[in-house]
Amino acid sequence: MNEQIRVVHVTTVHHPHDPRIFYKQCISLKNAGYDVTFIAQRDPDGNIHHIDGIKHHPLTKRTNRLKRMIFGSIEAYRKAKKERAHIYVFHDPELMFIGALLKRKDNIVIYDIHEDYVTSMMQKEYVPKWMRRIMAKLYKLVEKICTRKMELSLAEKYYKDIYPRGTCILNYPLLNETLTENVRKEAHLVPKVLYTGNVTYERGALIHAQLPKIVPNLFVQFVGKCASSLANDMVQKAGDKKDYIDIYGIDQFIVKEEIDAIYAKEQWLAGIALFPPTEHYMKKELTKFFEYMNAGLPIICSNFPVWKTFVETYECGIAVDPYDEADIRRAFETLLNDRELAIQMGENGRRAVQQKLNWHAEEKKLLTWYDQLLKGMG
Repeated sequence: MNEQIRVVHVTTVHHPHDPRIFYKQCISLKNAGYDVTFIAQRDPDGNIHHIDGIKHHPLTKRTNRLKRMIFGSIEAYRKAKKERAHIYVFHDPELMFIGALLKRKDNIVIYDIHEDYVTSMMQKEYVPKWMRRIMAKLYKLVEKICTRKMELSLAEKYYKDIYPRGTCILNYPLLNETLTENVRKEAHLVPKVLYTGNVTYERGALIHAQLPKIVPNLFVQFVGKCASSLANDMVQKAGDKKDYIDIYGIDQFIVKEEIDAIYAKEQWLAGIALFPPTEHYMKKELTKFFEYMNAGLPIICSNFPVWKTFVETYECGIAVDPYDEADIRRAFETLLNDRELAIQMGENGRRAVQQKLNWHAEEKKLLTWYDQLLKGMG
């Protein structure tokens, strides 16, 4: 790959060590010979990192969302324009306008779509329904106008139904040799379950917090950013079993290395994802599924059709009704009483990730796609 091909990734929202942006796309492109620059917020520790040959141009941290959307976007645009890149990749809907401004005849602009934003808007119960409809229609109109000359990268399979011209670069996990080689034994399994990723109401935080009351002596470890107000609600939900939950990540982002260390710390019984039903999550194959599988953990998740089909296809977990305590209890007791089954489900998942559901396969697609785009620009 010509070393003169410059790629700039831009985000005003995501953490500078976001796994999909930094550890997957930026590092894959750098290893393939591209000159990679990453424009994102300054690292929380205040340092400017030039990691693995990737240049990081930090943005001013703005806690006010409106100021971030306006002034953060302007700052990101100025920094991005100076790079005169061959390829620009932006990762937030608020950057659609600067993406349109950066587009020229002699460059490529890619919108990397991480979320189904329209469905997400329609689920905001605190906003009147009529207003949600207007917001969604306005967003779709702005998106259509701004991205008509851009390429679209899709993180989820079902996004293809919304963006037929998009290219799927799925958010499969990086293979972690430490975790994939970790031997799990029946006798060493502990009655502890793990939740990784952002902790929110929509992602089942209050359901997970009640698990120790549903399943005796079950300990629940949360690892991921969690608002302190939600953490208080979770402790309240746990009640007299509050000592059986631990929330690591209150008001702070947890970097990948720390999460990996916690995976390896215990012989966890399972990884959990008991989400309440929402249109957004019911369609997704959660990134945490692949991460649990990579670590050899069976999955206990909500019985949404897509999720149920997934765990049954790969024989890697149990799907339950997130509102049925008896159903939930049976699932955990099944694994607690049959440790051999728990180990087998975990190994089935690990094998699927090692052979197919991993970033290595998506990396090949990413690099092939970039080659095609550059040749087309000619």
